[in-house]
Amino acid sequence: MSVAPAGILPDGRQVERITLQDGQLQAQILTLGAIVQDLRLAGVDHPLVLGCPDLADYLDRGRYLGAIVGRCANRIAGGRFRLEGQAHQVDLNFRDRHCLHGGSQGTDLQLWNIVDLTPASVTLRLVLEDGHMGFPGRMRITARIALQDDTLRFQLTAMADRATPCNLTHHGYFALDGQGGVAGQTLWIDADRYLPVDDDLIPTGHIAPVAGTPFDFRDPRPIRPGAYDHNLCLSDGPQPLREVARLTGREGLTLRLSTTACGLQLYDGAHLQDVPGLEGRTYGPHAGLALEAQLWPDAVNRPGFPDMILHPGAVWSQTICYRFST
Repeated sequence: MSVAPAGILPDGRQVERITLQDGQLQAQILTLGAIVQDLRLAGVDHPLVLGCPDLADYLDRGRYLGAIVGRCANRIAGGRFRLEGQAHQVDLNFRDRHCLHGGSQGTDLQLWNIVDLTPASVTLRLVLEDGHMGFPGRMRITARIALQDDTLRFQLTAMADRATPCNLTHHGYFALDGQGGVAGQTLWIDADRYLPVDDDLIPTGHIAPVAGTPFDFRDPRPIRPGAYDHNLCLSDGPQPLREVARLTGREGLTLRLSTTACGLQLYDGAHLQDVPGLEGRTYGPHAGLALEAQLWPDAVNRPGFPDMILHPGAVWSQTICYRFST
């Protein structure tokens, strides 16, 4: 365990890097965005995730890599919603028409505070004020990131003093084959439904069966990248922790994802472009696969989708576990 300076943000604030170790896993976590900058498994000669060497890269081409995104991950159509009879307009940072991952200054660009630290875990806290990015309510977010039994585990909780959308997730890109990209890796997902989207990647409102579509991973099959930025429907609401997905690299390295979440955003990194990466690498399209356990996108505008409103006095919580094996 160690805490060391990681660099200075343009506004002069110091970012710290926390190194965690447990058994075969080692992780480097930044206080900027609660970003997992690097993740290593003993016996594997490359990083397991996409990460950037310099802070400036996370503010630009490497945005969202390894971060906790929110307060409302994924997209809100038109950046608009009604809540308790009041209309809200939030930040439009996706194609100037929609809100993505909490807006242009979402949780991934915030500086989190260290509140607890052990050799294998760190607990980080962030407060978003009422009106931040247009969202109602002062929200207090806690993220415990821990290594145990070859598993990278996230325990996310949030409370708010007003009703507000809440949808937080880890936005890591996994690179099980190093520089080989995601094509040909084998994927299994325990989902029989998915959400079709329009040209702006906003759910149409239809909940469709995966059968006969490129989104049918109920039997493990190779990934053919190019069409994946969709929510797969794991359930109609939060569930006890269970395994929902498994990704296997071409050399046999396997990632098992367990979560309490009801949705899984599958994104094949198609829009990554010339991102400066670890060990002198440059990340291009499909360099890594994002498996984002979360609530269904635009649920705040869809009565038939799982509820994403956090009310005063309640505690929102979600667990996400990534277990690695060779």
